[in-house]
Amino acid sequence: MHKLNLDSEETISPTYAGRSFSHDIPKYRLPAEGVSANAAYQLVHDELELDGNPALNLASFVTSWMEPQARVLAAETLAKNMIDQDEYPQTEVVHQRVVSMIGRLFHAPAHQQPTGTATIGSSEAIMLAMLAHKRSWQRRREQAGLPTDKPNMVMGADVHTCWEKFARYFEVEARVIPMEEGRYTIGAEQVEPLLDEHTIAVAGLLGTTFTGQMDDLHSIDALLTRVAEKPGWHIPLHIDAASGGFIVPFARPDEEWDFRLPSVRSINVSNHKFGLVYPGMGTVIFRDASDLPEELVFHINYLGGNMPNYSLNFSRPSTSVILQYFAFLRLGQEGYREIVQTVLENATSLGAKLGAIDGLELLTDGTEFPIVALRARETSAGQAPDLTHLSQLLRERGWIVPAYTLPPNAEHITVLRMVIKENFSRDMVDMLAHDVGVAMKTLRRGALPHVPARHRPHC
Repeated sequence: MHKLNLDSEETISPTYAGRSFSHDIPKYRLPAEGVSANAAYQLVHDELELDGNPALNLASFVTSWMEPQARVLAAETLAKNMIDQDEYPQTEVVHQRVVSMIGRLFHAPAHQQPTGTATIGSSEAIMLAMLAHKRSWQRRREQAGLPTDKPNMVMGADVHTCWEKFARYFEVEARVIPMEEGRYTIGAEQVEPLLDEHTIAVAGLLGTTFTGQMDDLHSIDALLTRVAEKPGWHIPLHIDAASGGFIVPFARPDEEWDFRLPSVRSINVSNHKFGLVYPGMGTVIFRDASDLPEELVFHINYLGGNMPNYSLNFSRPSTSVILQYFAFLRLGQEGYREIVQTVLENATSLGAKLGAIDGLELLTDGTEFPIVALRARETSAGQAPDLTHLSQLLRERGWIVPAYTLPPNAEHITVLRMVIKENFSRDMVDMLAHDVGVAMKTLRRGALPHVPARHRPHC
């Protein structure tokens, strides 16, 4: 993204000047005069035409299509502030139902109401969960008469940036396990050397942003269950299910990754990914109410009534929560199962087609998660294609496909990743595979200048 010159005197000079506009409009200062609603709409609409087409955006996991009835509900609830529980009590009832449904989906203990909250996205959900684990760790240490400084958490380099943000913002040492050639996830073998009595939690991923894989959650759970036998050691496993939380329960319902694993104390999911809801919404669920220290829940009454608040912000839109409830009612388990099966079939088809192209090697083929990740390999002619150039060529055809380097110690590997969502049809799979094949032929002719790789994938 180019740097904006905010001191510029540039103006917006519409071509419709004689019809709707009587004056130029500054780009970086509040205009002295306004324009009609129609004129303002046209200006904004036209500028946004320069954005990419969401239907062709394979960089993002985020839902880009919902049914017309969902858009009507969204418009009807735009003015409702989620925090105003006294003014909008039924919205809060819907919120609690959504949290309960997700908790049950993740096998929260059946004897109690699931504990958790909807959030703006998984970033907020992860930060809330880790704050809870940090505070619980501090309280246990205080009760034992031990110091509460130097908390740490263990995670793989495959985590999303929000984990690094939490560590930096809330002063927790991040013990990061680097990737290696051929290993892009983590398991107990990598985690164990980094654990100690100051570890507040371990992060396990159900679907990574970088390669669309999952950590060895069973081995990590077994490790944490074993170390819990040491006096003073209580290390919870948090599952970052942002990408996979709405895939695995419907694609592989018998696979144990959630609260069926005894050391899992909290889970986050991105509803605006495969929960099939427009952005932005995430959810954090705790195994037990005791995992959420009461002191982190604020009780306020100045909006009328006593309202508990557990969030990093205050005001927030209610629309996404309402839309998630709509999607749950509309689809049910069978509907989600059919959609997940379809996206996995389309992803697998794309993986098979791209894996057959000379010069591309599959890292993930779309069978476990609807994500296809590729790296370059030498062609039969002895040359490896530049995937950043391939990404640029695909952009010329309208496809948004990110190329980026993996984290240390695998930063020498550039990956091309594609996320297949509900609105990506088998016909589009065929068209994309065809365009990749054409672009690869162009690369073999050496047609493009160097373009720097992205260091972080879109999510």
